[in-house]
Amino acid sequence: MVTSMSAGDDGNMVATELEPAAAVTDPREFAKPENIHKVLTSLRAKDPVHWVEPEAFDPFWLITKHADILEVEKNANVFRNGDRSTVLVARDMLDAIEAKFSSPHLTHSVVNMDGGDHRAYRMLTQAWFMPGNLKKLSDRIRVIARDHVDRMMDRGGTCDFVEDVALHYPLHVVMEILGVPEKDEGMMLALTQQLFGARDPEKSRDAKAMSDPSTALNVFNAVLGDFYAYFDRLTEMRRKNPRDDVATVIANPNIDGKPIEKREANSYYVLVATAGHDTTSASTAGALWALAEAPDQLARLKGDPSLIPGLVEEAIRWTTPVKHFMRTAAQDYELRGKQIRAGDWLMLSYMSANRDEETFDSPFEFQIDRQPNKQLAFGFGPHVCLGQHLARLEMRILFEELLPRLETVKLAGQPKWTQSAFISGPKTLPIIFTAA
Repeated sequence: MVTSMSAGDDGNMVATELEPAAAVTDPREFAKPENIHKVLTSLRAKDPVHWVEPEAFDPFWLITKHADILEVEKNANVFRNGDRSTVLVARDMLDAIEAKFSSPHLTHSVVNMDGGDHRAYRMLTQAWFMPGNLKKLSDRIRVIARDHVDRMMDRGGTCDFVEDVALHYPLHVVMEILGVPEKDEGMMLALTQQLFGARDPEKSRDAKAMSDPSTALNVFNAVLGDFYAYFDRLTEMRRKNPRDDVATVIANPNIDGKPIEKREANSYYVLVATAGHDTTSASTAGALWALAEAPDQLARLKGDPSLIPGLVEEAIRWTTPVKHFMRTAAQDYELRGKQIRAGDWLMLSYMSANRDEETFDSPFEFQIDRQPNKQLAFGFGPHVCLGQHLARLEMRILFEELLPRLETVKLAGQPKWTQSAFISGPKTLPIIFTAA
């Protein structure tokens, strides 16, 4: 257990013990990741495959070691995505989802498919996100990056790097690739934040409704409904007038000789339109946050731009935007001496794996020249992140454009993290900077 501070009934701050269950299930704790890291560090040392029985959730195995998560991810036939929710969801909410969709999943995308279905749907867009195709897009991405650096420089030496750069740059890149016009980017950003930040009072569409499972499901369905209505119109347009974009690929394929179903098409759109930029935004902000606290590393980068790919990889490890995914055991399996039973739920804690002392030297230090850097933020195996190469390319290009124009940067206030147990990154990053 880890001692943390919280407000008592009288409003005064009191010391409380942070249990592993609360550390990984309470979205509010993810606004204080240093406390969660203390719990996870203890578990890696004492009980790395830890059985958790949190109140209001089905029990699960909390997997905290890098090597163990790799083992689970490599054995995709044993540890499946489709059988139960791939994201931690409270029991009452799961019951409500099952009742509405006859499925444990709000959406039906490659994230919660297995085997042949997963391969078929993944292959639809995979070519778009491979390095060969992205190379053709790099000049356009550089123009977008330069434009956002210009906007930052126009702020006169102060800005919120999240609001002014990190949110909008990868959003614009992904929306161009998807085929969403620039005028609709604001709506896409708002819906993404309402989906991934539903339990953050500053991001949620209806924070009060999130306290009750039935009304919380209504909030999620309303957000998804807005996404689906938009993408229904986009599908109709791309079927009439195909273009060279990902929307056309999603709108017009055949899967096993049949046209794609509406729910699967819309789920695919939502996956690309949300995860395609939100996680990159988080890692980009995480990189600048770290540099604002480490001027020596900023100076090294400015003197040697060949270190920028190392900055990118370390920022992805450091931030780890996707905090977890869930897997379900299809058969009995022994992991680190613990007997996992068929049907058991597992949480893969990527934020723990990326601080594993057996994999990373000085894991709580930000090192732009870390070699090797075996970060697991993108996952591993057949479900490795589809957009990993795009994320790296976007971040590399942005910092290639930004660093030559940045002399100094420091924090202008305390940054904040998003309250979310699934995807979380810097929510605000106030900085003071001088232009080169």
